[in-house]
Amino acid sequence: MTNNELMKEDLKHIFHPCSQMKDYETLPLIPIKRAKASYLEDFDGNKYLDCISSWWVNLFGHANPYINSKINEQIEELEHVIFAGFTHKPAIDLAKRLIDLTPEPLQKVFFADNGSSAIEIALKMSFQYFKNKGESRPLFVSLTNSYHGETMGALAVSDSGLYKDIYEDILIKTLHAKSPSMHSEEEALEDMRKVLSDNVGKVNSVVIEPLVQCAGSMRMYDATYITKLRVLCDEFGVFLIADEIAVGFGRTGTLFAIEQANICPDFLCTSKGLTGGYMPLSLVLFTDDIYNAFYCDYNEGKSFLDSHSYTGNTIACAVANAVLDIFENENVLENNLEKIKFIKDETEKFKSLKEVVEVRQRGMICAIELKEFELGKRVNLDIFQAALKEGIYIRPLGNVVYFMPPYCFTKEELKKMIDVTYEIIKAL
Repeated sequence: MTNNELMKEDLKHIFHPCSQMKDYETLPLIPIKRAKASYLEDFDGNKYLDCISSWWVNLFGHANPYINSKINEQIEELEHVIFAGFTHKPAIDLAKRLIDLTPEPLQKVFFADNGSSAIEIALKMSFQYFKNKGESRPLFVSLTNSYHGETMGALAVSDSGLYKDIYEDILIKTLHAKSPSMHSEEEALEDMRKVLSDNVGKVNSVVIEPLVQCAGSMRMYDATYITKLRVLCDEFGVFLIADEIAVGFGRTGTLFAIEQANICPDFLCTSKGLTGGYMPLSLVLFTDDIYNAFYCDYNEGKSFLDSHSYTGNTIACAVANAVLDIFENENVLENNLEKIKFIKDETEKFKSLKEVVEVRQRGMICAIELKEFELGKRVNLDIFQAALKEGIYIRPLGNVVYFMPPYCFTKEELKKMIDVTYEIIKAL
């Protein structure tokens, strides 16, 4: 079948995420037939460089031979089993390996299916910890411009009007403090202190996206804020939840972004790159102190009751272990340093363009912010379509064009990504 035939069949039945379906009357909906390494290929034989890692999940390229082999091995043994009352070696191995890779206080792991679910678990566990100790602390604090997912709890702690405003009447109440990505670090910390001091005994946790607020226009801030925030959370006796769903597994240059702040959160949420773009899986790591607050006789009513049908899926765990193998065996983080510098050097030229406000970068994430265009003009869609014609797949966030490529991109592919985008923006 052709692209056009499949697109018509799709649009009869499927409601796509983050889409105004009416847009597809004029925008291409591209059926992908296969993918290999850095490229996606459609049914008409067109190829596209996957410059956003298929929504930030793919680390080592599509159809990675090593990951494929580990999936095949696992399928022959066990595809899935209920994770209540049963366990399996891939999950045990994965938990142990991640505990070894994260700060020492993080000693326990809870499995889920996706990033939003991981946030929900951290929020519920944080609230119930205090409830189990006889306190009711119903408030969560997050940063302005934040995004933590689109399930109801995750949406409640986000500050993303486009996704959130319509549901405001039915969301749990949360508080926001100024983000260091939009204010000075000093001002942001002062505001956080005020929020916490005004709500002593009511706040159970603060949740942040370390270093990069990805869905928030890829706005970035320094690790020193996180270091000082950890001190503030300790001072006020509240938990710190690090949402590393998008920024974890090397995106900011270190395996986890919190490493750059030299702190340990009370909860660490991971997903996306955890399985290299292959399978839905998320993990929440937390401390023994938190775990012990739920450890009791069943009739005491302090158990943490959160479950998903595919919790701890065996194939997903095998894939995640394969991802960690690649990190260990191929010096990924060291090799990325050269690519990070290459991206930085090659994107310097954007700063001279009249339409560009700022170029910012953290590790393998780079964003080019354009000036605001006249109301109603959707320049992001113009850029998207122009790039597709040149074999480049990017998906701008409003007036912010960003790159988040898989780590398998060669320098030639990085240069093509950057040069094509430069010429498109230059021609605006």
